[in-house]
Amino acid sequence: MNDNKYKRIFTIVIDSLGAGEMPDAASYGDQGTDTLGHIASSVDALKIPHLQKLGIGNLKDLKGVPPVEHPMGYYGKLKEVSKGKDTMTGHWEMMGLHITTPFKTFTETGFPQELIDELSKRTGRTIIGNKSSSGTEILDELAEEEIRTGHMIVYTSADSVLQICGNEETFGLDELYRCCEIAREITMKDEWKVGRIIARPYVGMKKGEFKRTSNRHDYALKPFGQTALDALKNAGLDVISVGKISDIFDGEGITESHKSKSSVHGMEQTIEIAKKDFEGLCFVNLVDFDALWGHRRDVLGYAKELEKFDEKLGILLDTLRDDDLLIITADHGNDPTHTGTDHTREKVPFIAYSPSQEKTGELEETDTFAIIGATITDDFGIKMPEGTIGYSILDKLL
Repeated sequence: MNDNKYKRIFTIVIDSLGAGEMPDAASYGDQGTDTLGHIASSVDALKIPHLQKLGIGNLKDLKGVPPVEHPMGYYGKLKEVSKGKDTMTGHWEMMGLHITTPFKTFTETGFPQELIDELSKRTGRTIIGNKSSSGTEILDELAEEEIRTGHMIVYTSADSVLQICGNEETFGLDELYRCCEIAREITMKDEWKVGRIIARPYVGMKKGEFKRTSNRHDYALKPFGQTALDALKNAGLDVISVGKISDIFDGEGITESHKSKSSVHGMEQTIEIAKKDFEGLCFVNLVDFDALWGHRRDVLGYAKELEKFDEKLGILLDTLRDDDLLIITADHGNDPTHTGTDHTREKVPFIAYSPSQEKTGELEETDTFAIIGATITDDFGIKMPEGTIGYSILDKLL
C-alpha cells in the first residue's frame, strides 16, 4: 500500500450536474447545454458557499457564484470518451470501462410488441403503459387501473431503462421483484438490452395520493469487464457504496452497500461513514438532482437541491481527516432549461480536496472520466484491471 497519500477517498457523484456541452453535443441534439451554468443564471442567487470555496466558481463563470482568490480545492472539467449520456455509461467510464456502443433506449416508441408479449406471457399479467413517462405522471394516469385490475404498468424514460410499477399493498413487493427479474432475463437479448430494469413500488390508493417508496430495486447489467472497484476489493480494501452505486455496478466490486431515501439522506449517510474507520473508497451517487429535477425540467427545484447539498457538504468538510481525499463530480448532464426530458451530453466538473493539500488550483481538462478510477487505484498502489482506460492525476493533487 502507498503510505504517502490518502487512506480514505470519498467520490461523490452529483447525478446529472453537467458543466457545459461536449464537443460532440450537436450529434446528440444537445448543443448549447450547460446544466450548472443555466441553473445559476436562472435563479436570483445560488447559495452554495462551500462549493464556491472549493472552486466551483473558478471552474466556470457562474452568475451569483464568483470565483474566490484562494480556492480550497483543485478544479477542472472532464470530457466523456464513451458513446452515450446515461448513468451507467458515465459511472462505468469513471471506473475504467470504455463504452463504444450506447445502451438501448426506447424513449420515442416504447418497447417492441414482441418484448411486451413475452413479458406478459411469462409474468401472467396484462401490461399497460409501454411508453416514456415520468414516474409521477404514469402513476396518476394508470395506477388506479393497476390496483383495480391487477394489470402491470411498464414504462421507460430518456435513460436505458425498463421500469415496472407495483402497489405495495395490492401488487406486493415480492411479485414486483419477480416480474422485474423476468424482465431482466428477457432484456438480455442484444436488440432489447437496456442498462437497467427498475422496480418502482408505490403506496396510495387513488390519484393525488400515490407516492413512490424507497423499496426501489435496480436490476443492472453486470459491467462487461473488471473495474477499479474490483481492483480495490481484490486488494482487500473497503468499497462502500451509497445510493444507487451498487445497483449501477450490479454489486460487482462492492464490499458494503447503503441505500438512500433521498440525496440529502445520501449525504447524511456519507457523513456518518466519514466518522468511522475504513481504508478504501466511499462511492456516492445523489440521484434526486437527475430524477426529481433534471428530467422534470425544474430549474428552481434543482437549484434548491444544490443548496441542500452544499449545507451537508459543509458538515462533511468539517468531518474529513488529513489523510482523506474528497472528489466531487457528475456522470452526465441534464440541463433543466433544455428541450425534452433527456439527459444532455456535457462535460462534468471535477473538484478534489484534502485537508492536507499544500496547493490548489486549476487542472487541465481531461479527455475521459476514467482519470477518477485510475487516480484512486494509484493512491493505493494498485494496478487498474487489464483492458481499462484512464490515467492517474494523483501527482497533480499536491
